[in-house]
Amino acid sequence: MFIRKCKITFIAHGSTIYSEDNRFIDKLNYPPLNENGENEVKKITEFVKKRGLKTNKIYSSPSLCCTQSAEIIADELKQDFEILSDLTNRHWGIWGGLTFNEVKKKFPNDNIPACCPEKGEPIEIFDERVQKIIEGVIDNNLRGRVIIVTHPTIVQAAISNALNIPVENQYKTYIRPASATQISYFTDWASLVYSGYYPI
Repeated sequence: MFIRKCKITFIAHGSTIYSEDNRFIDKLNYPPLNENGENEVKKITEFVKKRGLKTNKIYSSPSLCCTQSAEIIADELKQDFEILSDLTNRHWGIWGGLTFNEVKKKFPNDNIPACCPEKGEPIEIFDERVQKIIEGVIDNNLRGRVIIVTHPTIVQAAISNALNIPVENQYKTYIRPASATQISYFTDWASLVYSGYYPI
């Protein structure tokens, strides 16, 4: 018999003005959710509510678009949320603010998913940082059900860590804004329940 330590539902923040541009953003105070993003978060919250599962704790990354999304979710679920101050997006260095296509054009020889931009955070260090924070959440919520509102890149890192996906392949997991991904964590392994669910 498998004893689950914790079940985490990761919810990617709603759309912002940069979502469709696929920009590399690591600022905490910008951009905010746009109107579409707010509506998307309300839809994914309805999905969570209809599942009728008790959520013991809601956490959020510190970025504005994440805390705005968490506020909507927490209000709908009539709960508070806690900010995980270290659960920030990957630090993009000189790529910050550029679109994926702009990076490809300026740095044609770089393997973008696995590359570390100048003054940026190596993907291996990013994944280790995310995993350490998730382990802390699990330890503080044993046998619990948790929601973490965060960035798509952090959800990708969580999936990669759970399934031992090589870092150069983790960005092949598509996580769109305001989608839900659920992972069950056991003592020595993890199970991906669903990934990138977005209610139509």
